[in-house]
Amino acid sequence: MTAVAPSLRPFPASPPGKRGEERARVVRPPREERWRGLVVPALLLLGWEAAARSRLLDPSLFPSPEAVWAEGARLAASGELRDHLAATFSRVLSGFALGAAAATLLGSLAGFSRSLRAFLDPTLQAVRNVPSMAWVPLFLLWFGIAETGKLALIALGAFFPIYLNLMEGVRAVDRKLVEAGRTHGFSGLALLRSVHVPAALPAYLVGLRQGLALAWMFVVAAEIMGASRGLGFLLIDGETTGRPATLLASFLLFAACGKGTDALLARASTRLLRWQDTHSEKR
Repeated sequence: MTAVAPSLRPFPASPPGKRGEERARVVRPPREERWRGLVVPALLLLGWEAAARSRLLDPSLFPSPEAVWAEGARLAASGELRDHLAATFSRVLSGFALGAAAATLLGSLAGFSRSLRAFLDPTLQAVRNVPSMAWVPLFLLWFGIAETGKLALIALGAFFPIYLNLMEGVRAVDRKLVEAGRTHGFSGLALLRSVHVPAALPAYLVGLRQGLALAWMFVVAAEIMGASRGLGFLLIDGETTGRPATLLASFLLFAACGKGTDALLARASTRLLRWQDTHSEKR
């Protein structure tokens, strides 16, 4: 059987277009709300600048936004910033891809199979509670300062939210939908692929966004492991050499890069959910 019957749609029927619009509001806020999201950062920036100009902040510990911007411009002009950004993005995206691939496989299987979940999930839940920094000396011992250890650490951070969201999403699939799938001849992996995974897609996409955020967090720990390039290295270097402007510039770049990649993933998620809705309605 090459097509899924109408009764196997992963989401309940609703007026055309309405379901995609509702999901778009969940995944990506309306334009006016996105503009409102800039109000708090702008107020914080203005307050920071005002405090710096009035000498309420010690410039040797908390430089002004102007000084941080000048340091960022200096790093960009020298080419250092490009190299640091390229190194960090490469690590984050590679580690995230590895973690997401492993989490997709294990999360799908653990959600689908009660027996596999009973064997696998307790161990993974125990490993999930190990702090990120606790892995650094262990990975240094195993992998040294090579990139392998850095990517493994980032993949580990990205793995768990994706695994948990997908596993719970697969487990929460409506039993009537599963029975309908079996009635139409689906079983085993075909049932998982054609019924469970499409129905769990919203939960999976949320897990991907959470996993990407943790990949950005774990890259700092990863770049402590002997890196000579990257935003994490730049941040630590600013702290050890007493350059607070460099440290704050790295901090703000982490926030901007993380927010930017999350926004791209959120937009892709919205389009994927709309495509799934349209595809389901055509069947």
